[in-house]
Amino acid sequence: MRRILFLIAASLTMLLCSAETHYKPHITIGAKGGVSMAQMSFSPSVKQSFNMGSCGAVTVRYTEEKLFGIIAELGWTTRGWKENFEEAPLNYSRSLTYINLPILTHIYFGSRRFKTFVNLGPQFAYMIGSSINSDFDYANPGSVSGFPSNRQTEQMKLDISNRFDYGICASIGFEFYVQPRHSVVLEGRYYYGLGNIFPSRKADYFSASRNMNIEITLGYNFRLK
Repeated sequence: MRRILFLIAASLTMLLCSAETHYKPHITIGAKGGVSMAQMSFSPSVKQSFNMGSCGAVTVRYTEEKLFGIIAELGWTTRGWKENFEEAPLNYSRSLTYINLPILTHIYFGSRRFKTFVNLGPQFAYMIGSSINSDFDYANPGSVSGFPSNRQTEQMKLDISNRFDYGICASIGFEFYVQPRHSVVLEGRYYYGLGNIFPSRKADYFSASRNMNIEITLGYNFRLK
């Protein structure tokens, strides 16, 4: 599945690069911000709920007047996870802050005033911060009164072994042009990481510890030309 997604992104990018430029190209810069809702893909699995955080980026977009374009962004996002203890009155969350660089194929359609778009492509990221919020001694959960039995706890105290992350992201959104050069963008994006934050050799506890997150952002774009 991962190979198929990469092939799709590569094919769309090649199509963009090889397209004949019958239309005047546009270069647009912008900025956006919003909320991030993150979980981890653990194997063995861990009961989780969404870890809420912030995200934002500056963007550069090159488009043809019809259908295709490419977007590069430089921004930050909050990832990580929040443990789901169900009925137990306990709290643990781990927030991971990343600087990220997505390079996306941009496919759009609509009128001059209102457009719908789909973005797809790879994303690279580097962790610049990590924090834990807990109301119990997660290093020694066996001493905590009421702690759920038969629950995995290794992920709570393991150190991050890999700060670099990469994966694939896809988004859908809407762009409304206030004026020919000014627009407002609403976008929903999903990211699935392909790298592990914890060691994943055969002798290690987790065979997978991958980032997943959803971002909802609102942005402003200005067309330079």
